[in-house]
Amino acid sequence: MKTFQKPLTSGEEAEQCRLLREGTPEEARRAKEILIERNLRLVAHIAKKYQNADEDMEDLISIGCIGLIKAVDTFDGKKGRLATYACRCIDNELLMLLRGKKKTAREVSLFEPIGQDKEGNEIRLVDVIEQQQPDIVENMEMSGNIKKLFSLLGKTLNDRERTIIVMRYGLNGGPEATQSQIGEKLGISRSYVSRIEKKALQKLRSKFEA
Repeated sequence: MKTFQKPLTSGEEAEQCRLLREGTPEEARRAKEILIERNLRLVAHIAKKYQNADEDMEDLISIGCIGLIKAVDTFDGKKGRLATYACRCIDNELLMLLRGKKKTAREVSLFEPIGQDKEGNEIRLVDVIEQQQPDIVENMEMSGNIKKLFSLLGKTLNDRERTIIVMRYGLNGGPEATQSQIGEKLGISRSYVSRIEKKALQKLRSKFEA
């Protein structure tokens, strides 16, 4: 691994911060480079906390450097040491990366096709684990509250979409129904129920995100 330069002393850091804010454009550019270079060791130290998160260490350090650069750009030299402030910025940047990838992985794993049933209809993972999902909020991987959900059901979905979602996830207090059961009751095919459900979930998800 690259050998990082030693951190600046308190006095050296204060001087570079002064040049960054008050120096000529060239002095400010060089001061920023120095503040970043001398704190790269801090980025590596914090990145090590996440090395068991199935992420490449170089990628973690690269993302951590973004946090360091943001810290240098926004740091107020009158409020303590840069390292203390930069730690929070670096940590936040790494956490956003990991949370974003985790959310994406869950969405793909739940809603991507994983095969077909005997009738040739598409099967998604969310269909397989439907009985393990307590409610539609979890199925959509959304953090919105149930009160908002019921409000959106009436405002966002048409009558058929709303009926299918209510039956599918037992939102009327009854048992959850499979797509086949809903299709039989409404006189439509299971694949058509699947398409309507998918469209309805996309509408609700869009409103939750908005």
